[in-house]
Amino acid sequence: MSAGIFAAPAAAGSGYHGLKANPTKQLFSTKDSVAWSRKTVSNGCKTSCMKTWNPINNKKFEALSYLPPLSDESIAKEVDYMMKNGWIPCLEFDEEGSVRREHSRMPGYYDGRYWTLWKLPMFGCTDASQVLHEIHECKKAYPNAYIRCLAFDNKHQGQCMAFVIQKPSN
Repeated sequence: MSAGIFAAPAAAGSGYHGLKANPTKQLFSTKDSVAWSRKTVSNGCKTSCMKTWNPINNKKFEALSYLPPLSDESIAKEVDYMMKNGWIPCLEFDEEGSVRREHSRMPGYYDGRYWTLWKLPMFGCTDASQVLHEIHECKKAYPNAYIRCLAFDNKHQGQCMAFVIQKPSN
């Protein structure tokens, strides 16, 4: 069935235009290459990029953890995104913040895979300020812990999003 789809030639009126041969022009004319370079983005030697994350002796975390610490406004935008998608925000914390092997070398066993839940998931949460209040409470209770915010989808029964809110300074 799929072989017929791939083997069928594109119809003359189809939406695909593809590359068109133009034998009258040179392949690499100077005029065309200048016009082409104006339309493209280069990551060449003149590009100045911001270094975002140092991988040496530095733990890897979820998305956004390579950025500088998020402001309350940035966190509120992320939480608004969660709620707009119908996901349930949840806070977790952990002293070490990483997956490690301390108590067993058994295959498939890891310490730190699951972080400690801060209260219950925020079912029925309607405003990002409610989540920000809980974040500040968690920071007060555990100032030297890693804290992350998760989003759960109750329809698909899975975690959809996670980002680190606090990393200890020591």
